Amino acid sequence: MIDNVYKDYKITKNTQALLPSYRSDSSTLVFETGLKIYVKQNPLEIIKAACLDGFSTYEGRREAAIYRMGAKRKVPIAICPMRDIYAFPSLSPTNFHCHWLFFDHIQDFTSPKNDSRQTIVTFKNNRKLLLSVSPSVLEKQMYRTSLCILRCNQHGEQSRGVQYNPLTEYSGNADYTPTIAFNSLSNLE
Repeated sequence: MIDNVYKDYKITKNTQALLPSYRSDSSTLVFETGLKIYVKQNPLEIIKAACLDGFSTYEGRREAAIYRMGAKRKVPIAICPMRDIYAFPSLSPTNFHCHWLFFDHIQDFTSPKNDSRQTIVTFKNNRKLLLSVSPSVLEKQMYRTSLCILRCNQHGEQSRGVQYNPLTEYSGNADYTPTIAFNSLSNLE
């Protein structure tokens, strides 16, 4: 079966992951809910274009995340906060083997038996993806992204004149509930 290869791709709420394509005719394999799409753009080009669609630049989103969270490496990107689209890289974004995962689609992750250097990501539609990163790295990335979402929502509330009290529990977006319990929140890079 021959798959269609598209010139470019627009990130949507259905985008689950951007993976490097190991085929000669494409640079990215996109996982969407129920679909696999091959694209000529590389994953970072797709992320950068999506940031522009969301009225910012990748560099601006990255700098804002660094400023608001302190993390300087493998920074989560608020691609389009107005539409709750957030992604994070599994490795350095410039690394060819980097996978971009979209926070809202991740249901769970586990380590395969006898290999703590890999992680099986389970998406909400039960699709599974094997990553060559440890579960602790993925847990850190999930934590950073949830913190990025929280900070974006707090900023949105403040800009709309809603008082934010850091001593009370966050109660902004009623639809937002964390899907993964974090065991270790220390040792952030």
